[in-house]
Amino acid sequence: MFVMELTYIAPLDAVDAELEAHTAWLDRYYASGVFLASGRQVPRRGGVVLARGVSRAEIEEIAAGDPLAVAGVCEYRITEFVATKTSADLAPVRESLPS
Repeated sequence: MFVMELTYIAPLDAVDAELEAHTAWLDRYYASGVFLASGRQVPRRGGVVLARGVSRAEIEEIAAGDPLAVAGVCEYRITEFVATKTSADLAPVRESLPS
């Protein structure tokens, strides 16, 4: 599983100009089952996406295709982790440690 943390590196008006395309990008990966949750940081300095089901290389490619990244208004930091414990609602995405 991955935590995709994006940080805005441009003024908010430049970020806002890309939000419609960014939302369509999010919708694409929700529909494919890769994205589990996403939202803005508070205060508004960027956002966070929780993702699963793909390799590190694939998640880096997905992040690079975000219209916010393509436009140069954000940077991504990606953290991979194994979700061995979850709430009951997230039990279907719970993972096991590799042997």
